[in-house]
Amino acid sequence: MAEASAEICPVILCGGVGTRLWPLSRRHHPKQFVAFDEGPTLLQATARRMSRSDAAEAPGGGLEFAAPTMVTRSDFRFVVTQQLQDIGIDPGAVLIEPEGRNTAPAVLAAALHLAATRPEGVMLVAPSDHALPDTAAFHAAVAEGLRVVQARDDLVTFGITPDRPETGYGYLRLDAPPDASGRAARLAGFVEKPDAATAQAMLEDGCHLWNAGIFLFSVRAILAAFETHAPELLAAVRQAVAGARPDLGFLRLDEAAWAGVEDISVDYAVMERADNLSVVPFAGHWSDLGSWQAVHAEAGPDAAGLATAGAAVAIECDNTLLRAESPDQVLVGLGLSNIVAVAMPDAVVADKNRAQEVKLAVSALRERGLPQAEEFPRDHRPWGWFERLALGGRFQVKRILVNPGATLSLQSHHHRAEHWIVVEGTARVTVGEEVHLLSENQSVYVPLGVRHRMENPGKVPMVLIEVQTGGYLGEDDIVRYEDVYARG
Repeated sequence: MAEASAEICPVILCGGVGTRLWPLSRRHHPKQFVAFDEGPTLLQATARRMSRSDAAEAPGGGLEFAAPTMVTRSDFRFVVTQQLQDIGIDPGAVLIEPEGRNTAPAVLAAALHLAATRPEGVMLVAPSDHALPDTAAFHAAVAEGLRVVQARDDLVTFGITPDRPETGYGYLRLDAPPDASGRAARLAGFVEKPDAATAQAMLEDGCHLWNAGIFLFSVRAILAAFETHAPELLAAVRQAVAGARPDLGFLRLDEAAWAGVEDISVDYAVMERADNLSVVPFAGHWSDLGSWQAVHAEAGPDAAGLATAGAAVAIECDNTLLRAESPDQVLVGLGLSNIVAVAMPDAVVADKNRAQEVKLAVSALRERGLPQAEEFPRDHRPWGWFERLALGGRFQVKRILVNPGATLSLQSHHHRAEHWIVVEGTARVTVGEEVHLLSENQSVYVPLGVRHRMENPGKVPMVLIEVQTGGYLGEDDIVRYEDVYARG
């Protein structure tokens, strides 16, 4: 059994990509890294409610959290660590998946890693992209789950009390309606996403909860469950973890071993086969933000069903969501009804009735080879970010932000020259054998083929405007000679 003083080891799954919230969420910058209001991003909010600094007093005493274990993809590793650092949270480990293989391999890799460092630990596994604002209520539910884990070492899942006949979620079935006190109950089974009539019947019988995809179990119990119900998966993931190599503070799982890992959810691999399952009902607010309709509901629409964000102006609109994502762009809705309008500098999506079909737009853009299908206007890098301001036949203009103390790679280009103008902060620039210290309104020219590097030696972000000229301006025209981030 887990010790009564068990420290909870959060495991945050943040490697997913999706298109249902395009254009705000894209393959290269998915929704977990997006802030849907004036507060933190979804990842940051998830990490906060699973951290020691944000632990609320729950019935029976406060919760103790270890540093979170993050499971993500290589493309997201730097934005994950940057977003956590921005809110003062340092991850205990960041496991890099060579490619997405669903939740079972991700959970298993985290469990195997923790088995070597915290073998008596209790894992709290959660997606990084859900909205769950009532932290105190969440901690109370976790405390109840911890009681069950400590008492009988069950695998605990959390079920959301439904408030509508939702056909987009899976359900958890109980033998009787849950106790109003929020006490855990035995889980009788899982129900796949239902049709409308079945969802209505399950809402009325009171014995079904939405499956939130949040779990609590001891490291020992979940490894035993995989050993019993998915031994081949356990063997493959164990090999990938055993062959993992450190990479700039990250732990990169073995690529060859991972290629043979089955793509399967933790529900299918283990939960639906295990007999030691309990569920903790959660009556607080929760949303998976899985569609623009869900974002509209989360935005708190007024009596007419209108919600706006950013520089959006609504005139005689109802049942409508207007989001303007760029401060330089004003979105005006006139006489709109039942519309989702999300305006970004490079893309717009609309029509609330068909918001679930956004993936069709993404597919159409991808077939045409358009970058808007997957690329975000602001490209996040380990040193900061850049965004395109203008693009012509033989020129491109970018705004570049470099974080304090950050350094870009020493590099050169075969096809373009560059002109840099510092507009905020101070830059240390290497061009060939010369090093320049540039302040605001100063500039430097980088000829084609010359090795160069920029650094921010200051304590505040440095912003510069880069003007590129040449016959080819693609991001793959980079020859790196030195790189503190060890990119290829």
